[in-house]
Amino acid sequence: MELAQWQQRFEDWLAAHHATDDAAHDSSHFRRVWMTAKKILENEDADPLVVLTACYFHDIVSLPKNDPERSHSSHMAAQKTRQILSQDFPDFSPERYDAVAHAIEAHSFSAGIAPQTREAKIVQDADRLEALGAIGLARVFAVSGALGVALFDAQDPFAESRALDDRAYALDHFQTKLLRLPETMQTAVGRELARHNADYLIQFMAKLSAELQGDCLGTDSQILSRFRRSVMP
Repeated sequence: MELAQWQQRFEDWLAAHHATDDAAHDSSHFRRVWMTAKKILENEDADPLVVLTACYFHDIVSLPKNDPERSHSSHMAAQKTRQILSQDFPDFSPERYDAVAHAIEAHSFSAGIAPQTREAKIVQDADRLEALGAIGLARVFAVSGALGVALFDAQDPFAESRALDDRAYALDHFQTKLLRLPETMQTAVGRELARHNADYLIQFMAKLSAELQGDCLGTDSQILSRFRRSVMP
């Protein structure tokens, strides 16, 4: 069966079984992760069906970021995916189950599982790229809004004199996680894309800083320099 046919079957299954109000982990997120993974696959020798399947089911279980069991989400998603494949896709080769499950488990930042296969590395990179750039910017504030998290600390928005706390301030998430993602990328294409998209977030931070200082037309060069040093090689 062609990949496009598997993709359509997965899309149909999700439309029928995966209704969610989580805008950061809905079917369109799965589709975008797969689109990014396809770009990475062009330069990697990997099983595209394993990658496709893991992309479409990696967040089939996604606990809220403030849930104490959050770090177990990817393991739960891997187990549920095995069940879905065996029950609803009986023609999917069981020989691929382990590879799909590992790619799903290893994609999670909070789980801290190192990817051991090319497929898992590709899925991890593709999912982490979704957290960067314009989409990542939109997602972080969507998630924070759903959790009732403040946009930033008005007195110290870039945590120059306090400890970072992304459970209290959405902007802190840029430093606690997002700007650290480029150094975690597993593939050459992933690293290149991550650095490019992380710089977009840094430009946003510099623009925000300027506006907070009353400059609606400029950017804060000190913020640009400070955070680019932490991301660029």
